[in-house]
Amino acid sequence: MSITVYVPGDAAALALGAGPVAAAIVAEAARRGIDICLVRNGSRGMFWLEPLVEVSTPRGRIAYGPVTASDVPSLFAAGFLSGGTHLLHLGVTDEMRWLKRQQRLTCRRIGVVDPRSLDDYLAHGGGEGLSLARGMTPEAIVRQVTDSGLRGRGGAAFPAGIKWQTALDTPATQKYIVCNADEGDSGTFSDRLLMEGDPFQLLEGMAIAGLAVGATMGYIYARSEYPYAIAALNAALDGARDWLGDFRVEVRKGAGSYVCGEETALLESLEGRRGIVRAKPPLPAISGLFGQPTVINNVITLGSVPDVLARGASRYRELGCGRSRGTLPFQLAGNIRCGGLVEVPFGLTLRELLYDFGGGSRSGRPLRAVQVGGPLGAYLPEAQFDTVLDYEAFAAIGAGLGHGGIVAFDNTVDMARQARYAMKFCAIESCGKCTPCRIGSTRGVEVIDRIRGGQAEQVELLRDLCETMTHGSLCAMGSMTPIPVLSALDHFSEDFA
Repeated sequence: MSITVYVPGDAAALALGAGPVAAAIVAEAARRGIDICLVRNGSRGMFWLEPLVEVSTPRGRIAYGPVTASDVPSLFAAGFLSGGTHLLHLGVTDEMRWLKRQQRLTCRRIGVVDPRSLDDYLAHGGGEGLSLARGMTPEAIVRQVTDSGLRGRGGAAFPAGIKWQTALDTPATQKYIVCNADEGDSGTFSDRLLMEGDPFQLLEGMAIAGLAVGATMGYIYARSEYPYAIAALNAALDGARDWLGDFRVEVRKGAGSYVCGEETALLESLEGRRGIVRAKPPLPAISGLFGQPTVINNVITLGSVPDVLARGASRYRELGCGRSRGTLPFQLAGNIRCGGLVEVPFGLTLRELLYDFGGGSRSGRPLRAVQVGGPLGAYLPEAQFDTVLDYEAFAAIGAGLGHGGIVAFDNTVDMARQARYAMKFCAIESCGKCTPCRIGSTRGVEVIDRIRGGQAEQVELLRDLCETMTHGSLCAMGSMTPIPVLSALDHFSEDFA
């Protein structure tokens, strides 16, 4: 009987050498005459331990990491195929403290299942939500999503049920489900991990959304920098067409534009035009793709839907705090010791996430600032690390959770330089449709340069410019760029001196 060995095949693990490790394991097993079954699973999200190799044993999966190709002969010699002791031995994977303290719902199968096997997905509880939805009315499905309190896991955190209800109530002969997989925020990778490690869950969520609003066609708009995710999605689609029934899905590759993460620019791109922001109204749920009612949600939002249906709205709503219900996969990046994916219910503090899970800075220096919510998120000082991870709590301090990306900086960071980076990022990525964003960001870089050059009187001009961009820009690209700039000015004014 063959022994199952798991070596991640996702982008992060491959970048850290998982490909040569997998090849070395296959070669060493053949040399020793041992029959193994190699599964290229998704990453568990513990990036500091990648490549993480797991072996299926009667005690459960035993983990070893980080493994290099040169470690493979000694692993075989130590009997790792039966869970033998080795310097890289980490114990039973599910008992690892970093994983055990999480409450994974949306991401619970990532790293567990074979992402290219529908049978494996179904054997691990997948498909239950879709099966139940097929016996429900559209109104009942939307009610479940509404009652669960699920909000969009992107920047706006808009209640998913309201968006779905709007699309359901809008009559049309054709409706669409669009998955925004253009994950472009710095420090974010939960969408990629789900697409690469559990693509059937995303497809299931989209199919449920289709049943809820009467859509028979779905599109996944994936960023071009995610070739492995696109390959995983297409492979999953090849094996899931009969399972999805009348609901069809196509994967479309973006062209590298950050602003296409904004839903109306995404629609323009999907329709074959340049990705430029549309004016709203009309809302996409009323007139979206090709002028038809369209539900647009990101990967984690749609990936959360199967669990809502399978467990029931009330059980999902039990998790979290305030108006922030359920769980969110937070992503720890930057100068952090244990970077990776942490899925927990809303309600922890930022400090708990940074230190209990992240282990503090990788450099060993004190953490000075953290940016939450991507390149347009606020820079938070150490004094705000005790803020509860909750949409309203972050809004109260002028910040936002966004997609859950967290980038940490130690006390060597120059926050004036980071403020300049935010303005420069906007100048590069602006679609150019509105003047405050297109021109304001360029002028903003120039003003920050003058301030850094010693012209302190320019600070008020910078604040005035930020106010114009906030209130005059057509979309969040321009209106949110001032957030990191002003937070750097307010909390780290000494860096601008």
